[in-house]
Amino acid sequence: PAQFQLAVPVAVVFAPGSVPGDLPKALPFRDVQEMEIPVNLRTSVTSRYEMVYRSTTAQEEAALDVATAQEADAALRPLQDTSLGSLTVYVVPETSSLLPQGTSVYVGKHRSALVRAGSGLAALHTRLRQLMQVMSFTASSIAAALSDRVPNSQLGPDARRHLKSSLGYEITFSLLNPDPKSHAVDWDIEDAVNRYVRPILDKLSLVANFSVDSQILYYAVLGVTPRFDKESSSFLLSAHSLPHVINPVEARLGSSAASLYPVLNFLLYVPERSHSPLYIQDKDGAPVSTNAFHSPRWGGIMVYNVEAPAAPQASLPLHVDVDMVRVMEVFLAQLRLLFGLSREELPPEFLLESPGNEGLADWELDRLLWAHTVENIATVSTTLTSLAQLLDKIGNIVIKDDVASEVYQAVASAQSAMAELAAGHLHSAFQASKEAVTSSERAFFDPSLLHLLYFPDDQKFAIYIPLFLPMAVPILLSLAKIVREARQRKKEPTKMD
Repeated sequence: PAQFQLAVPVAVVFAPGSVPGDLPKALPFRDVQEMEIPVNLRTSVTSRYEMVYRSTTAQEEAALDVATAQEADAALRPLQDTSLGSLTVYVVPETSSLLPQGTSVYVGKHRSALVRAGSGLAALHTRLRQLMQVMSFTASSIAAALSDRVPNSQLGPDARRHLKSSLGYEITFSLLNPDPKSHAVDWDIEDAVNRYVRPILDKLSLVANFSVDSQILYYAVLGVTPRFDKESSSFLLSAHSLPHVINPVEARLGSSAASLYPVLNFLLYVPERSHSPLYIQDKDGAPVSTNAFHSPRWGGIMVYNVEAPAAPQASLPLHVDVDMVRVMEVFLAQLRLLFGLSREELPPEFLLESPGNEGLADWELDRLLWAHTVENIATVSTTLTSLAQLLDKIGNIVIKDDVASEVYQAVASAQSAMAELAAGHLHSAFQASKEAVTSSERAFFDPSLLHLLYFPDDQKFAIYIPLFLPMAVPILLSLAKIVREARQRKKEPTKMD
């Protein structure tokens, strides 16, 4: 049974005037808070928050002596522990003007937060607990990572939306122009990718390798004919017809077949002139503000309407320049959803700093790494168990040394990942979990095992019997004849000359 221990190093740093009167000991001191995350009978997850309580240093005090929380976040960054998975919480006096009114917790874009002290230790603890749930992992994010082992009743609605952990992902941006006679569409996808997608992928490069490509497809139509709505004189796609939109388009995309890694598809659809303007409706029949929808683990589609020409006799095709800022906002939001980086519902007194150009905060990257590390270890355990069961079934299988060494390597790396998690070293735990996945897959898909998988004993009989039967029939018949003749000879007494 897998027993995960996830240790999170947390520094709680008190600014002058913020130390609660009811602290159990004099600063600095350590404290550990443990929490059980229920998964199933064979897998248990314990989270250990290893807290260090201390006072601010002179440098930290100076960094906190600024006008806004954003400035404090930037000034504190060089002074804090930047190792992956660690958190630093600066406690400021309840009356501090650093945080806007009505905000008691400010989450920065790195690995730290500012928290108002509250009226005593109990209030501070409540805020700290909420904060650690936001910035490291929650029971639901770990359950989603172990979704193959968790009963469905325990999973939230989003658990199966996220992409499975993989060593690489391929991202394809496609522009669909079903009506090139009417619309000549231009999109500067290269610039948009460099400007908006690259910064996020650079940040995610720790998690996996990414490749990005783009294509324009002509005459590619959606699989559903939209409904004309007289009132708004526009065409509508209803929520229940959206799943049927993807299949015919997917046949044209043609990238996922040859890919080793999961492919994420982002499609920009410019509706044909006869179906313009086209709007997507949600389940309640209200128009979707982004005019886009996403499909879990697959990607997203955005409908981009073209303004009708003012003069009806305007020459066709119309020239269309796509507004890439608007499009990329939608695609990046969908990318975050697919990676499970969507913001959960937060208490009203929380304020999250926008990650800006990089698209995700450092602590969001950590959240992803916690979940992927746990998922990788679970995957390795499943792969090796399947391999062991398989080898038990096939008695005469030969395991080559290199396969055996991959199996040992996978087990050692997985154990090392578990140990690093328990020590609170997220970065090395994640790297070890990736190595374990690579080794276990190499062992499982080794060519020397592969042909034996498809050649169990009963198949041998099924193959050889049809070959030998035609030859066996005359042999058996002649054997029977020989036996008959031998008996015949015994019966007939030998003639004496």
